Formats: sequence, structure tokens, C-alpha cells
Amino acid sequence: MELRAGQVAVVTGAASGIGLAMARRFAAEGLKVVLADVEPAALEKAADGLRAEGADVHARVVDVGVREQVLELAEAAYDAYGAVHVLCNNAGVGSGAEGRIWEHEPNDWKWAFEVNVWGVFHGVQAFLPRMIKSGQPGHVVNTSSGDGGIAPLPTASVYAVTKAAVVTMTESLYAHLRAEHARVGASVLFPGPHMLRTGLWESHRNRPDRYAKERPRRTPYRSLDQWEAAMRAAGKEVAFTPAEEVAGFVVAGIRADRFWLLPASEHSDAQIRARARSMLDRTNPSYLESFILD
Repeated sequence: MELRAGQVAVVTGAASGIGLAMARRFAAEGLKVVLADVEPAALEKAADGLRAEGADVHARVVDVGVREQVLELAEAAYDAYGAVHVLCNNAGVGSGAEGRIWEHEPNDWKWAFEVNVWGVFHGVQAFLPRMIKSGQPGHVVNTSSGDGGIAPLPTASVYAVTKAAVVTMTESLYAHLRAEHARVGASVLFPGPHMLRTGLWESHRNRPDRYAKERPRRTPYRSLDQWEAAMRAAGKEVAFTPAEEVAGFVVAGIRADRFWLLPASEHSDAQIRARARSMLDRTNPSYLESFILD
């Protein structure tokens, strides 16, 4: 898809991290941007910052897990700009990562699925019919994670399961778009190749009361900074990928109509090969043994 000035991009989870970086990059390409996020103050700050840089911005507070709010987001986007050409279903939360998979509270699963899976589906259902009907070129980017889409991460099983679901959903979306001969493409994004400094580790700050935890959180790291300090204290190397680099990768992928937005990485490639080899050889998943489960 050719990205041109005047087109419109909608980004969820746009107040910080990858979402804000994508919105800023789209704006730099001349696109009008619709920002959606659950945090009002952060969203206002992000929108004001982009406007100060000359961007044409429409911002709306949205909980993507609530279908009606995403439908209202679509109405607002079309009312404001008359079209949508790029949709980035990027909003996500980290949930679980506290003990064994059978120890996670039901609300950990419910919250993660509502945002990470239902949020993507709500975005697809709210925007795709009109994007297809317009006959204009378009593209959908759904944000997954290497933790679920490349090799499942047992130490963050709830999050990993939801992100694996995003991969399959996007594969289905791609096939359906091709069957309809739509001018809309689809991609699944695996941010990386290293960790990113986003607010994912502090997702609990936005956890709604309807999915409140039944017992205190039991995670050893309350923030990314705590995790980084612990890793460095243990003598382990820590590397981060700038969100701006991911945004540039996304723009290049949209232009190339690339489905797998997966940065080159020896580590990721080795995990993919090990998982595929285990399946083809019908052997037990020994590649999971490298994860620390204690």
C-alpha cells in the first residue's frame, strides 16, 4: 500500500510506547491520525505533542475491550475525516505472570482477553466493513508478541496465550481479505527484536474494577526498571529496541504489503525453527526447557 499525505491512520494504545511512535511516524508521512487510549491525561499529552509538531490529530478515550466504545471510535474517525486507510490494533495489557498457569485468577484471563483479543476483534469489526466498501487501499496491523506468536512464554502464560490468539486471528483476517479480493492488507506485528520500554509492565494501573484481583499481586518485578536492575545485578545483558525503530518497521511493512512484521533476529529465528522442528518431528517441546519456571 502506498502511504500518502491526507490519508487517515487509527491507532489504539496510542498515548505511549509503540502506539505513540506509530502515530508520530504516520503523521511525519503526512497522514491524519486518530489516537485512542484508555488513559485520558496521557492521551491528551500525546495529542498535544503531535499537534505541536504540526500533525492533524483527533483523540478519543477508548477502552478497546468495550465493543460500544470501539464502534463509537469508528464513528468519530469517519465523522472527523471521512475515511480510514490504516488501522493499528495495538492496545494491550500484561496480565498474569504470577505462578503456574492453573494458579492464575479467572479475572487475570478475562481482563487480558478482553483487551488483547476482543480489543483486536472489536477494531476489525468496527472498521473493516467500511474500509473494504470504500474500495480504497488500506491496511490493518495487529500487534502480537514474540512471547505468544514465536515461542510461548510459560512465565507469562496469560499474556502469551492472548498474543498467540492475535496471530491466528490475523492469519484468518488475511485469508478472508484475499477471498474478498479486498484492497485492504493485513499484518501481524512482533515488536523487537529486543524488549521495548513501554507501559506494559505497569498495565495494572488501568485495570478496571470489574476485573479486580482477588488477592495481592505476586510478581517479583513491579516495573520494567525493577526487572532491568535485577537482570543487570545478575550479570545478564539487557538490550532495548526503540519504539521509533518499530514504527519505521511498520511503515516499511505496510508499503511492502508484508504480513509477518517480524524483525530479523538470530534468537527469534532459532525459536521458530525449534518449534517447527518439534511439530514436524512429533517430539516433545524441548525448546520450552530453556525458560526458567521456578
